[in-house]
Amino acid sequence: MGVGVLLLLLLNIGLGSVYIPLSAIFQVILGDDSIREAWTYIILDYRIPKALAALMTGSGLAVAGLMMQTLFKNPLAGPFVLGISSGASLGVAFFILGGSALGLTALLSVHGWGTIIAASLGSFAVLSVVIAVASRVRDAMALLIIGLMFGSLTSAVVSILAYFSPAEELQRYMFWSFGSLGDISWSALGILWLCYVIGIGLAFSITKNLNSLLLGDHYAQTLGVSLQRSRFVILISTSILAGSLTAFVGPIAFVGLAVPHLIRQWFTASNHWTLLPACILGGALLMLLCDILAQLPGLPITLPINAITSLIGAPVVIWLLIRKKKLLF
Repeated sequence: MGVGVLLLLLLNIGLGSVYIPLSAIFQVILGDDSIREAWTYIILDYRIPKALAALMTGSGLAVAGLMMQTLFKNPLAGPFVLGISSGASLGVAFFILGGSALGLTALLSVHGWGTIIAASLGSFAVLSVVIAVASRVRDAMALLIIGLMFGSLTSAVVSILAYFSPAEELQRYMFWSFGSLGDISWSALGILWLCYVIGIGLAFSITKNLNSLLLGDHYAQTLGVSLQRSRFVILISTSILAGSLTAFVGPIAFVGLAVPHLIRQWFTASNHWTLLPACILGGALLMLLCDILAQLPGLPITLPINAITSLIGAPVVIWLLIRKKKLLF
């Protein structure tokens, strides 16, 4: 899988609407100044950041989805069930659809970071509420339902804002909701990388606890696992990964839900020491592949990455479940 990720990463950088020879790509990466200036700009300022964003998005969402499915012991749980993505969407909706009326456009428009700041604030607001609720609710399923209700509430507010918004603002919001890996700068990529490392690091720090949770809450407690602390770390890690990725690249559906299933079917394992690294590689592999298909090499258009992830991933999961005739969990 690691070799596959590396090959797709190079393929992702090499393909696009502008043909650039593979030798020129390596020369640009190695710092050769003799390459065309336009090629250097395309590779260093667009294709490489986009490929790295795809790698982090796929692996981060896959790990977040794995933790959610383990916490709630529910195969339908994903990284966005707690309403974190909905909170980001609400923040962006306030910024784009209601920004002029609320004065947010001038307040948050800092060198093109307005959408990212708005999404981050929305995610943080929902995260704060979820953490406050988690400290009072002991039942994981109750927390799952509360998270879904937060998602419904934020969707309702977004619908009201959309109803009263002009067509131009609605179009801007719709384009953001499609998800995009190509609008990320190196400075934004650095911040995203920091959030990604923190989220993944927290996930690996509780690998033993995740294995214990699969055996049931009571059994985990007999092994000395603190359910409250484990739940808190899982929520923080998932929120950091899902919230930051949604803020920078938009809401990316399906990856966080499907990749853990694909990995379980492939490896037939439940040990998170195996599942976590496999989800990192599998998520990166799927996202890089979807991004390659979305950019339609040789054509000047790029399809919505959200649509491609579902079009490619859903049939694969359906085929695997029909073939295996049962869901491993």
